Amino acid sequence: MYNIWSIKIAIIMIICNLLSVMIGRYAIAVRGLGPSIPLLGLEGLGLPELLATTSMGHVIGAGVILGLKSMQYL
Repeated sequence: MYNIWSIKIAIIMIICNLLSVMIGRYAIAVRGLGPSIPLLGLEGLGLPELLATTSMGHVIGAGVILGLKSMQYL
């Protein structure tokens, strides 16, 4: 009855995380306090910023997935 995991859910979560990282890249005022992660040329985006943005991406993704399930789209 319940669809625990599917490719659709994974894609939604990945998109929400990527959007959150992109928004956080420009929205975080004080960056680079922790160790830097040379990921795709994103200098200044350190480990604390990456953890913060992906955590927010998971919160947004969970909300989107639950919302889409409640509207019977997933």
